[in-house]
Amino acid sequence: MLCEKCGKNHATTHIKTVVNGIAREYNLCSQCAAESGYATNSLTGMLASMFGDISKYESPAQKTRCSVCGAYFSDIAKSGKVGCSECYTTFYDELLPYLKRVHGSTNHVGKIPNSAPLMVKRETETVEDLRNKLSRLIAEENYEQAAVIRDKIKEMEAKGNE
Repeated sequence: MLCEKCGKNHATTHIKTVVNGIAREYNLCSQCAAESGYATNSLTGMLASMFGDISKYESPAQKTRCSVCGAYFSDIAKSGKVGCSECYTTFYDELLPYLKRVHGSTNHVGKIPNSAPLMVKRETETVEDLRNKLSRLIAEENYEQAAVIRDKIKEMEAKGNE
């Protein structure tokens, strides 16, 4: 397969990107990949490239150090790895845009493996979830289940007010 950029050399680098839900694949030769900024051979380099321009964190005035592991944000950005759990608190403002860009959200919801049973219940239901379920049950005229959900909502609200 030939390089999509130059059309001359054999494609050795295969890149798949997903932007706004649209997947695109690129097949580039090593030279065109290097020119496009994909010339890293390590996972660390690829992770670090996701941080983008880190030069604004390099000035001595902005060097904050993690109190537990001693890492600077520039170290995290270069390696692509967070030093310890305290780094998330120390570098919250710097890491937040990165986490949103990479994961699409800052709230971890986990994954359900394909081998899991079809009905997997979340560990914690919110009052809002229960209210939505209550509305659905009333619309379906399933009043027995609706009464159970209503009681759960009252119980959770009572605990929240204590």
